[in-house]
Amino acid sequence: MTQYKRIAIDTSKAVFTLHGIDHADRPVLRIELRRAQMIPFFKKLPPTEIAMEACGGSHYWARELTALGHKVLLIPAQYVKPFVKRGKNDRIDAAAICEAAGRPGMHFVAVKSAEQQAQAMLLKVRETLVDQRTMLVNTLRGHAGEFGVIAAKGISNIVRLLEAVEADTSIPSEAREMMTLLGEEIDRLDTRLNEMEARLMKAHKANPVSRRLATMPGVGPIIALTVAVEIDPAAFESGRHFAAWAGLTPREHSTGGKQRMGGISRAGNERLRRLFVLGAMSVIKVAERPGNKLATEWLLNLLRRRPRKVAAVALANKMARIAWAMMTSGENYRRAPAARVS
Repeated sequence: MTQYKRIAIDTSKAVFTLHGIDHADRPVLRIELRRAQMIPFFKKLPPTEIAMEACGGSHYWARELTALGHKVLLIPAQYVKPFVKRGKNDRIDAAAICEAAGRPGMHFVAVKSAEQQAQAMLLKVRETLVDQRTMLVNTLRGHAGEFGVIAAKGISNIVRLLEAVEADTSIPSEAREMMTLLGEEIDRLDTRLNEMEARLMKAHKANPVSRRLATMPGVGPIIALTVAVEIDPAAFESGRHFAAWAGLTPREHSTGGKQRMGGISRAGNERLRRLFVLGAMSVIKVAERPGNKLATEWLLNLLRRRPRKVAAVALANKMARIAWAMMTSGENYRRAPAARVS
C-alpha cells in the first residue's frame, strides 16, 4: 500500500504546492516545491494518484509523472472551484483539487501528447498572426482616414489604400512613411500566414480524421484539424455531451418544476465554439440562395422562425454532434436531402 492515497498539485511557473491525503482521507502532506525539485521528489514515491487542474502546462507534467509510473488526473478548473473553501491561496487551491479528484462522477481531461500540443500550437499561432494583421490593418485605415484617405473593406484593398496614400501629396511625408511601414508589416504577416496555411493544409491532408470531418458542409480544413487534434471523442458519452461541453447548448435556470432556458452556456473550448458558429454562418449564407443544395427543410424552417444568428448557433450545435458521430463511427458525412423548392 502506498503512503499517500492521492496528491494534488497546484501548479505555477516556479513554485508548486502539494497537498496529500492518506487512505483515511486525512491530510498528511502540505509542502511547496521548486520546479527543479518536482521530478526528484516524485521519483522516490511508489505509483500514486496525482491530481492537477487542466491547463497548458499540466499536460507536460502529466506526461512526465506518468512516465514515472504515477496515475495522473486532470480536472477542469470550473469543477474545482466549488470545493475551494473560504479565502484563496495556493494551499487552499491544492486542497480543493484533492477533494474534487475524489468525488464520484467527476469528469477528467484526457492527457495530450506532445505531438497533439504541437499541432494545436500551429493552429493557435496562426490565429494570433491573423489577429495581429487585423490590428495593423485597422491601425492603417484609422490613420489614413485622419487625412481623408479611405478604401473598401477587405485585405485585398490595402494595396489600393497605400497607393492612394502615396499619391496624396497633401499628406506630410512623415505620416506617409509611417503608413508605408504599417503596410510593410502587413505584407510580412501575409507572407507568414501563407506559409502557415500551407503547413496546415499539409497536416490536414495527412490526418484521416480531419479529412473525414471536412466532408461536412461548413467544416473546412481549419475546423476539421482543430477538432481532430484537440478532441478525444471517447471522453464524451454522446454527441449531445460534446455539444454541451463546447458551450453550444442553452444555460438552464430551472426551479420549482418550471424549465427556464437562457442563452448558450459558453463553456468549454471558446475557439472551437467560435469556429463551429462561423462554419454554420457560412452554410446559412449559401442556404439562403435559391437553387442551392445545402438548404434542408429543418434549416429553412428554422430560418423562418428565428434570427440568423440564433439559427447559426442551433446549426453549430448540430454540426458538433455530427462531428462526434463521424469521429466515433469512422464514417464520412451523409448529406441530408435538399429541401423541395415550392
